[in-house]
Amino acid sequence: MKISYNWLKQFLQLDWEAQKTGELLTDLGLEVEGVSNFESVKGSLEGIVVGHVLTCIQHPNADRLKLTTVDIGEENPIQIVCGAPNVGVNQKVPVATIGTTLFSEEGEAWKIKKGKIRGEESHGMICAEDEIGLGNGHDGIMILDESLTPGTPCNEVFDIETDQVFEIGLTPNRSDAMSHFGVARDLKAGLEHREVSLKLNTPSTSNFSIDNRSLKMDVIVEDNNLAPRYCGVTLRNILVQESPDWLKNRLKAISVSPINNVVDITNYVLHELGQPLHAFDATKIRGNKVEVKTLPKGTKFVTLDGAERELHEDDLMICDSEKPMCIAGVFGGIYSGVNENTTSIFLESAYFNPVSIRKTAKRHALNTDASFRFERGIDINLTEYALMRAAQLIKEIAGGEISSDIVDLYPNKKEDFQVFLTFDKINKLIGQEIPHDSIKSILASLEIKLNNVTESGLGLTIPSYRTDVTREVDVIEEILRVYGYNKIEFNEKFTASVAPTSRHENHNLQNVVGDLLASRGFYEIMTNSLVPKTHNDLLKKEQDSTVSMLNPLSADLSVLRESMLFSGLETLVYNQNRRQQNLKFFEFGKTYVKQEEVYHEQTHLSLFVSGNQIENNWKVDAQPSDFFYLKGVLITLLNRLGISSTKEKPLLNDYLFTEGLEIYYDKIKLLEFGLVNKSVLNRFDIKNAIFYADLNWDVIKNKLPSNSVVYKEIPKFPEVIRDLALLIDENISFKEVYDLAFQTERNFLKSVHLFDVYVGDKIEKGKKSYAVSYMLQDSSKTLTDKQIEKIMSKLQHTYESKLQAELR
Repeated sequence: MKISYNWLKQFLQLDWEAQKTGELLTDLGLEVEGVSNFESVKGSLEGIVVGHVLTCIQHPNADRLKLTTVDIGEENPIQIVCGAPNVGVNQKVPVATIGTTLFSEEGEAWKIKKGKIRGEESHGMICAEDEIGLGNGHDGIMILDESLTPGTPCNEVFDIETDQVFEIGLTPNRSDAMSHFGVARDLKAGLEHREVSLKLNTPSTSNFSIDNRSLKMDVIVEDNNLAPRYCGVTLRNILVQESPDWLKNRLKAISVSPINNVVDITNYVLHELGQPLHAFDATKIRGNKVEVKTLPKGTKFVTLDGAERELHEDDLMICDSEKPMCIAGVFGGIYSGVNENTTSIFLESAYFNPVSIRKTAKRHALNTDASFRFERGIDINLTEYALMRAAQLIKEIAGGEISSDIVDLYPNKKEDFQVFLTFDKINKLIGQEIPHDSIKSILASLEIKLNNVTESGLGLTIPSYRTDVTREVDVIEEILRVYGYNKIEFNEKFTASVAPTSRHENHNLQNVVGDLLASRGFYEIMTNSLVPKTHNDLLKKEQDSTVSMLNPLSADLSVLRESMLFSGLETLVYNQNRRQQNLKFFEFGKTYVKQEEVYHEQTHLSLFVSGNQIENNWKVDAQPSDFFYLKGVLITLLNRLGISSTKEKPLLNDYLFTEGLEIYYDKIKLLEFGLVNKSVLNRFDIKNAIFYADLNWDVIKNKLPSNSVVYKEIPKFPEVIRDLALLIDENISFKEVYDLAFQTERNFLKSVHLFDVYVGDKIEKGKKSYAVSYMLQDSSKTLTDKQIEKIMSKLQHTYESKLQAELR
């Protein structure tokens, strides 16, 4: 929000520097994010002086140029080459001297330099009004008043306004400060606590009077909950034209573009007092009737920007007897607005339901100065005063007369909040005792009325404009921000209690897993839980379980994701499109489903692998990532969490994976992983193979073993390695060979390792050869050859009987 310092000074006669004022505003909770300079004329006419043309002759080398000598108040006149057709002797003209910076209409700066034009020296420039920012004319040079003295700076001749503008980062609760009057009111309270007493000058409406009653408007409000207060008045015989400079400068300073005097006044009062207003061309109001109501769903309405909008049945509209004219509190209509032909208006000032306005503005993606204020809640008691202020300004600037009584429909008067404030609560919440007299003084400066005083506290009435102050703690916050957060002393000793935490707490587990994956070269990603509906449609569910947003920001953020896969694929394609091919990502996130009107959310850990696991270097060739690389990472991860003795099942008929596995523990599925199906990758325009793992993090947390640590001594006796070359059916997995080995020998078998696989023309078709290594060890003594042979024979027999294996 932009606040003009000059405008602020109309309410408070403050002579502080802008920086000091900005610091006080920040201390009061109105954070000043920056201060910028405003000039009604770019450059403020610096370096431009009044010149007196002494001579003017034809340029000897150019038909369209004149050679002039000009007195600019210096000892000697200067020579200037001028191309304006209206330049002549004895004229007083604006002269840009050497070194002066001028600005184009686009704001580009250029400097006046000494030079030669067609062989003749030129020591400055005689200016047209558009060249110095005083108008749009460029037909000739600007002729000044004959009484002016040569050498007088032009910024002393013309009324050039300079200003400093505060950029305030307003929090949503401070609707009372959404105007210059509101900021000034807050500033006054802060100054009083710092023993600087200034009078708050409020705009007077004492001269408001009704000239006649020749233009009456009947006003009907159908729903007082949507429009608790509605005021209006008519004006006739006005002249719509350009606003005076002072009004345009006020609006330009806060980046509001002037339009015409009537519209500019409504904008001026909005930023002055915080009350939105709207002016309708009275001749376009059919039946001289204004109806505030909702319309049927699907009604078409064309707004000021020329866009046709389809109304919702809950959109509050301002209508005449036949058609809608304005979306109440949000945006005007194209057919009822004020233009240069308007001679009479109906001026509206109202209080609309904040929730209703916010929903309407969101539905139509409209964010206006009016809706910004109505959404946050304005002062309902300011409505009539702001109307009178605007009507009086229109009468003064645009002429005409006030031609009706003020219509004020306010059936249910809003009562001010009553709060009882206890001194003990203040001291407890702030942590420091504030003198009672200071508390009372601060409350008075904030216009919080003191109804009664007891030993325990204060009975208070909160003014209507403080819509955010409804509780005792809210009042304490108001006291503290004026008293000063910086005045609250810090304790010299800091005490804290640290609760013991379990290693199974979620953040600890995620840190363990994150550190492990990061050490393996994975990068953590964070993607949006909101996705396009087309993502969830890729899951090909039998029943729709999608959780949709009631008021989505866009089609790309319309539903909550049911799978972590697709948002991860978007990250992968983003990186691959930037020539990053070797990618390893992980993400902790949630998925959401709706089943029989019950919402469920689950936490997942997802892993993505693509490209090479090891890049090409001088020592080894590049090693591509594959299914077994990802499997190894997952087994390591589970083992790190203390989960072992898992079982695997093929992932069959899954449209997301070309091939994959499921891993179970205690008959509960922990995760699934595999190669992502090409049909899915094609939807994201991904050409490279992607390996993906989806771990159900909630289930894994519940399956973690206890905190007890199991350890054993390092064996003193040597291990023995023996190998078997097994010829088996090609459909048999190493997992089956591995499990059978430990089922056969539980005492001395320590590990089983597959070190070679052969499939080729030297063995029978449909077969494959596994070369398997077995490590045997006895912790109490050295194994004998006889024991070793017995174990290996038993393993061989098991493989022959269970797997129909043959030794090669």
